[in-house]
Amino acid sequence: MKPRVLMLPKWYPHRYDDQDGDFVARHVAAIAPHAHVAVLFATVARGPLPHWVTCEADLSASLPSLRYYYRARLTGLGILDKVLKVFLYFWCIGQGYRRLVRHWGAPPHLVHVHVLLRTGLFAWWLQVWARIPYVITEHWTLYLPINAHRMGRLRAWLTRRVIAQAAALHTVSDNLRQALADLGVTNARSVVIPNVVDTELFHLPDSSSLAEEQRLPGANMLLHVAAFNERAKNLSGILRTMSRLVAKRPSLTLRIAGYGPQEEEVKQLAAELGLLDRSVFFLGKLPQSAIATEMRRANCFVLFSNYENLPCVLIEAQATGLPAVASHVGGVPELVPADGSRGLLVSPGDEVALQRALEKVLDYPERFKPQQLRRVAVAQFSYAAVGRSFAQLYAVVLHGSLTPVSA
Repeated sequence: MKPRVLMLPKWYPHRYDDQDGDFVARHVAAIAPHAHVAVLFATVARGPLPHWVTCEADLSASLPSLRYYYRARLTGLGILDKVLKVFLYFWCIGQGYRRLVRHWGAPPHLVHVHVLLRTGLFAWWLQVWARIPYVITEHWTLYLPINAHRMGRLRAWLTRRVIAQAAALHTVSDNLRQALADLGVTNARSVVIPNVVDTELFHLPDSSSLAEEQRLPGANMLLHVAAFNERAKNLSGILRTMSRLVAKRPSLTLRIAGYGPQEEEVKQLAAELGLLDRSVFFLGKLPQSAIATEMRRANCFVLFSNYENLPCVLIEAQATGLPAVASHVGGVPELVPADGSRGLLVSPGDEVALQRALEKVLDYPERFKPQQLRRVAVAQFSYAAVGRSFAQLYAVVLHGSLTPVSA
């Protein structure tokens, strides 16, 4: 018998951004074949609302969902609005929970929290009040050493308590598990299950496909896909490195897909370096299908981040057979091992090392085996593989057995 599982995500695709928390949505989709899943999500509205709260309900879908939005400005008084928004969040989640219980005709067997903290507080309360166990999935780079100082004492204390009381803690990388442990945030049952990617959409170039979806021998095309967040992604470092590379390789191009708060600043730097629309091309926000096409065209993926967790873009690149040059940060070495079979690692901020690594990948493409890259991606990061891992976790939590609950 499949269990009823209530998904409580902090981030999830919504009306204002259909890519926000898409990695969480893919986890949910991987789990769905193994459980009766419903998603309950609430967030601050990024536009005007006719009332304080509005709800988008889709309970007839194969994956039922309730998305609540509440106003960002309620009274115009900052401190009061902050308190009211906390109240509205829990009011929305409470209303949604009761509605989903009516939809199912019974309470959930399990609550699955995706990213703390309010989500976990509600799950903890359900455990105390209704004895419904909960598991926690954590993605947040807040817990990494570079960011942990931003966490206040109250949040840190509550995080430790909520995670300690959970039936299991799941992190998407061993690096994040260790970072939490270093902060004293532990659980007796901790597992690492990676992010999931669509390995059907992200596939190897097809020799019979159109030329624009083929990886051409001898081409010099780099690809970067990420949010325009300079502190995290260090796009300026990529652009400066690109400027030096183009001086030696005039035909080299870099295509950048993504969006974010510092997009204009990054474009301005590209213009100042004489790269904009000559060697560097900004593609804007792309759907997953277009990103997959870009990966099948590129010769190397580049990710020069100052910190990361377990970036899905690296897995997607591997599923298309595309090697990468990436910073040795966070969970990246778990995706790009030191043997160099999937790409090369460089120290964060080391632009000289980045240039050398990119030149090596471009000059010696034969050292990377696209079929091998894809086999690893399918075996470890596909919907089927990740879904089986979650089914086993649920079996242990609910029945103390390794037999998947959907069996």
